[in-house]
Amino acid sequence: MHFWDKHKTITSYYELLSGEICDRYELTQMEYDILMFLYHNPQHNTAAEIVKIRKSTKSHVSTSLKKLEDEGFIERVQSKENKKHIEIILLDKAELIVEAGIAVQKKFAQDVLAGLTKEEIRMCIHIFDKICNNAEEHLREHKESADEKQQL
Repeated sequence: MHFWDKHKTITSYYELLSGEICDRYELTQMEYDILMFLYHNPQHNTAAEIVKIRKSTKSHVSTSLKKLEDEGFIERVQSKENKKHIEIILLDKAELIVEAGIAVQKKFAQDVLAGLTKEEIRMCIHIFDKICNNAEEHLREHKESADEKQQL
């Protein structure tokens, strides 16, 4: 499928750029992605939200969070009201990684959007959002169908 092949090209370029940071700080791509996700989405700071929003596996997120915590990049804070609710907080030690990550993300956006007008960029974002929403809807329908079959 043409779209999927091109999507992999874009992802590969981003991973090439961010891979330099991963190598420098001895992180896996998943660990780096989690740090950047937490920076950009502080309101989604639980393992369950990372799994849900990033479409990652629980085991990979759990393993990555454990290493990030052991290395002092994050801290897990248990809620006083709900012992099962554990928030993940970025620590100061992650600041250099995040700063490098922001620079990589800016370079990536600049490179892949080169030659596009502001209107074309706006249109691309709008269309891509529609594509993602369609995929989300069909994933949800598939899951609901699978759940119904399992209950039978």
